[in-house]
Amino acid sequence: MRTPKGIGGVTVIDQAYYVNLERLTNAMTSFDGIDLKHVNLILTELCSILRACKGVTEFFDSKELELTGKGEKYVCYDNGAASDTFLKIQTEFPGGLTARCMVYHESGTDPWTELEQSRLNTIMHMMLGFLSRNRLDHLADNLSMRDDAGYKTIRYYMRTVSRMGQEKLVHHAAIRFNLKHFSIINQEIGRQYSDEVMHKYVDILEEISGEDGVVCRLGGDNFIALCDQDYLGTVLSHLEGAPVFYGENNERVIVSATAGVFNMDENYVYRGPDDIIERITMAFNVSKNGTKGEIVFANADLEADRENSMRVKKLFPQAMKNDEIQIYYQPKINVQNNMLVGAEALSRWFQEGNLMLPDSYIPVLEQSMDICRLDFYVLERVCRDISRWISEGRQVVRVSVNMSRRHLIEDDLSDRILDIIDMYDVPHEYIEIELTETTTDVEFRRLKNIVTVLQDAGVFTAVDDFGVGYSSLNLIRDIPWDVIKVDKNFVPIESGINTNTRTIMFKNVVNMVREMGRDCVAEGVETKEQVKILRENGCGVAQGFFYDRPLPVTEFEKRLDQKYYPDID
Repeated sequence: MRTPKGIGGVTVIDQAYYVNLERLTNAMTSFDGIDLKHVNLILTELCSILRACKGVTEFFDSKELELTGKGEKYVCYDNGAASDTFLKIQTEFPGGLTARCMVYHESGTDPWTELEQSRLNTIMHMMLGFLSRNRLDHLADNLSMRDDAGYKTIRYYMRTVSRMGQEKLVHHAAIRFNLKHFSIINQEIGRQYSDEVMHKYVDILEEISGEDGVVCRLGGDNFIALCDQDYLGTVLSHLEGAPVFYGENNERVIVSATAGVFNMDENYVYRGPDDIIERITMAFNVSKNGTKGEIVFANADLEADRENSMRVKKLFPQAMKNDEIQIYYQPKINVQNNMLVGAEALSRWFQEGNLMLPDSYIPVLEQSMDICRLDFYVLERVCRDISRWISEGRQVVRVSVNMSRRHLIEDDLSDRILDIIDMYDVPHEYIEIELTETTTDVEFRRLKNIVTVLQDAGVFTAVDDFGVGYSSLNLIRDIPWDVIKVDKNFVPIESGINTNTRTIMFKNVVNMVREMGRDCVAEGVETKEQVKILRENGCGVAQGFFYDRPLPVTEFEKRLDQKYYPDID
């Protein structure tokens, strides 16, 4: 049979081959991404032109898998006809990966011509190169989606959520969680075993999260997860506390978490992965505070908090410029003689004349480094006030200023504090820096260094909220604080013949602090009975509403001049 001629003596088959070969080349080199359905349609045309009944590409990760036929197979075309022979090309990569491409000849048809075989080889080489590169890119992409410890990353989470979109996300729950006190587990069982425990805990969580379930690490012992709501009860039970076995002796440790949860129901309108992360982060931060439990669901109340958070973040920079944030001072009193011996500097934000209490903006600022900006702002205003009081001839007392834990990532924190103090020529003994308990070994070392440098420079240091943390004893054993501030929840409410547990603990803590040669301050003192307990147990200084609320500067200056609370008893 004569082959019909096309333009310029080129056959119609030749024309069809060249047209589809060009289409295949363009499809595989498109900057807009590869459309495999489109590629398959082109390959179907080419296989038909070149009389191939089937085309297959296979990948094997090792020689052993190749021998057993256990690999990945991609069938680009198959018309279902029986075959009697095939062409094959194969490539081996470093590491044992093998890739091969085969095309099959239909039984009962004329043998392939040399030209047809040459053209089939060309297409096979193109497909093998394209698919091999695509697969290696996919492997590299997967590697970039995992951290050095093998956990999926936030990038993996963002991609998963984006691909699921509105329709698939409905009836799913997003979760952000932190493993509770994992630094203590690390200290108790060692780094090797704690790594094993964390991996097992996360692996189990992902297994029970449903088909679309995923768990990704944000860093350290912080994670973000996605699960089908049908499995949420099981997931939350695991987060509340689950045994994890480790080591050769199959020892056991209980791991639990604090978590923020957001359920996506049919009313949820998807606005991107950032929106989901923001919602669960809001709930997670509440769970970390512990005021509403250790597993907190995002709801209408939290949505209102979220709107407040956005408002605070927007207004805060301007508030700093306009001096809307004012400094209040809460006096510290010697309980033996009722003398004013110090004060704590606290911020109060007046927005358009209305007072914003710290609870409405401090937690928001603590979510970012904005809290550090506020801390330095307060320190500078305090130094400015002290400098003025000295120049006016007032008898000045030591003022404490809080520094957030977020400062611990700053290498130059001590220098910045000293620079501000020296900028106003304030004697160092009039400043006390309050810091809180840390949660990691790295932060602990940084904290110890900061305290040491400040003390060497003559600045006093205090540990805030002592008694509520899980490593408080280590904190005062290993770091040479000047002052220990006992948390208000630790201070006894009343005393009696049958002394309660809180009173016993308070008494022994005060004795321990005194024997260590450090000053003890009790926070949240509100009653005469509490003052009596402080006196009986040797706690020298009290801070609380019984003596004074936080005062604006002018009112506190009256207390400075007065020095003594004569009618307090």
